Amino acid sequence: MLITDKRWWTLPVVSAAQLLVVLDGTIVNIALPSAQQDLGMSDAGRQWAITAYALAFGALLLIGGRVSGALGHRRTFVVGLAGFAAASALGGLAVNPGMLFAARAAQGVFAAALAPAGLSLLTTTFTDPRERGRAFGVFAAVGAAGSAVGLVAGGLLTEYANWRWCLYINVPVSVLAVAGAALMPPDRKTRLTGRLDVAGALLSGAGFAAIVYAFSETEALGWGSPKVLGLLAAGVALLGVFALVETRTASPLLPMRLLLHRARAGAFVSITLMFTAMFGFYLFMSFYTQTVLGYSPVQAGLTLIINALATLVASTFIAGRLHGRVPPAVLIVPGLLAAALGMLILTRLTATSTDVLPLYLTPALVLTGLGLGCVMPPTAALATTGLNHQDIGAGAAAYNAFQQLGAALGTALLNSVAAGTAATYLAENHASTAAASVHGYATALTVAFAILLAAACLTAPLTIAKPSPKEANTHV
Repeated sequence: MLITDKRWWTLPVVSAAQLLVVLDGTIVNIALPSAQQDLGMSDAGRQWAITAYALAFGALLLIGGRVSGALGHRRTFVVGLAGFAAASALGGLAVNPGMLFAARAAQGVFAAALAPAGLSLLTTTFTDPRERGRAFGVFAAVGAAGSAVGLVAGGLLTEYANWRWCLYINVPVSVLAVAGAALMPPDRKTRLTGRLDVAGALLSGAGFAAIVYAFSETEALGWGSPKVLGLLAAGVALLGVFALVETRTASPLLPMRLLLHRARAGAFVSITLMFTAMFGFYLFMSFYTQTVLGYSPVQAGLTLIINALATLVASTFIAGRLHGRVPPAVLIVPGLLAAALGMLILTRLTATSTDVLPLYLTPALVLTGLGLGCVMPPTAALATTGLNHQDIGAGAAAYNAFQQLGAALGTALLNSVAAGTAATYLAENHASTAAASVHGYATALTVAFAILLAAACLTAPLTIAKPSPKEANTHV
């Protein structure tokens, strides 16, 4: 397909935006120590450089999907890019912690519009099964590789330039994407009926924010903390009321029929649990390679490139080519099992293991990458399959929201398991700190392995049926 076909401009432009959204979830992590020293952040307050972005992004995704459907996906996409660039520049210019935190929150606000608009644009642009397979394969590869790229880019920019460039780098990429968006097909005219679901917007935003914030506090306070438990209870209650409201409003923010569709529900379950396991995996790879193996931040990030390359191969040459030819379960279930096997390999690590890179890290990174690459394209496609034009934004937003919840849960849950297990092991065995840390990582990855096995068992019966031609190609 020649790039002279205006539709194909959509793919690189949307992929660039997706890279920005995912990359900013990790690029600041590497730069945070330098930013803390430069701006005088407290140890207790520094987490807000990460949490502010995650809270705003997760809380506003469903609203962003609704806005995308109302204003037009391309228009929302461009506004999101422009706002993201402005917020990034503001963060790079920060003179105090409050200015940086506000900029990171603003990035999350615009990312919440940008992410569902981008996925919606791919869905409405590529309707042929083969073209859609290729498009979603590339999109998924970029999204999956974004976390690893963020760690590499963060390390390089912090080490050889300045931590502020971890934010400034978003500006030229956003500007190029905005210029490319002018070449994309125009928005379809959409007529919306009914009032804006204000109650749904407030309830979903508050519910998601409470849950994500609770997860972010578990490292410092523990799962038994009254604050954490209170936030989790409040978040679940708010989302429960949100679901009730959505069944009774004439123009819901998230129509419940989207979640009741069997294959779509399977996609949401699998991507949530996949991200729960994988974000814990990325965290431990960063810790293990730097604190135990003695890698520099740049070396640690480059090691994760193995995972990114495996994801690229699986999403483009396996999932992308088989899209529409096989039932989604044929890709999703083996993908989950491959990732689970990769986790299992790492559970055999000890502090005295030798030849770690060839015998443990490389096989694990390849298998988890292949698994992620096989899971993301079909689940992203299922999230918006068979939806009318007005509901595509909501489906895309829900897909991104489940990803965010899985990532937040995985980081909090697996980190607390690792820390608690390491502390117990250290006290009971009088072992070295490195041995206790590796034991903690292995235990947490055993939990991740079990999560992925459960995901495969839950997803298989939901996604086993091949979508009908009508479902696969309906985009009104």
